[in-house]
Amino acid sequence: MRIVVADDAVLIRSGLVKLLEEFDCEIVAAAGDGDALVDAVVAHRPDVSVVDVRMPPSFTDEGLQAATRARERVPGAPMLILSQYVEVSYADDLLADARGAVGYLLKDRVIDVDDFMDSLRRVAGGGTVFDPEVVSQLMVRKRSDDPMASLTPRERDVLELMAEGHSNRSIGRRLFISDGAVEKHIRNIFTKLDLSSEDGDHHRRVKAVLTYLRS
Repeated sequence: MRIVVADDAVLIRSGLVKLLEEFDCEIVAAAGDGDALVDAVVAHRPDVSVVDVRMPPSFTDEGLQAATRARERVPGAPMLILSQYVEVSYADDLLADARGAVGYLLKDRVIDVDDFMDSLRRVAGGGTVFDPEVVSQLMVRKRSDDPMASLTPRERDVLELMAEGHSNRSIGRRLFISDGAVEKHIRNIFTKLDLSSEDGDHHRRVKAVLTYLRS
């Protein structure tokens, strides 16, 4: 994978670069601020960018803002956002763009290198990956017109794991059900959420996850 890394902290940025290179990733640029991130994405068109939420000058959400600007310049550019804390508003901003290829993980997740790399590949492939803690906090906010009301508890379990970026096989292992059962649940989810087969399974999967996270 060709990757842009954006983090203002030199040690963290260097550590991410070294880690990714160990997995045969090509780091096409390492940015220390939002403007440099946007320039790098436009210039290199990476497979995915790894971006810290808080960057100069105010260290609030400049990284997220820059990622959004980069996706405006390069539509659908995959972005994996890293944050020290759960900020539900940041997740909402990412969900506002329904094209997929976005992720939001807590930095602690980088410690589990295999999971982190799996999340990175999923975002690079156009998927949507959200930290389980982010999903949990998003679910606290329920609406009276919840589109998820028609799903069974098991279908909700499947969709929650989809939102966390798990493959069908991984979902089956975690729920102790067969691959065929997972596929059946996913078909039911698509039908109940009125997701057209014309969109293809990949886009329906992204739309289902977005519906779940917004509900």
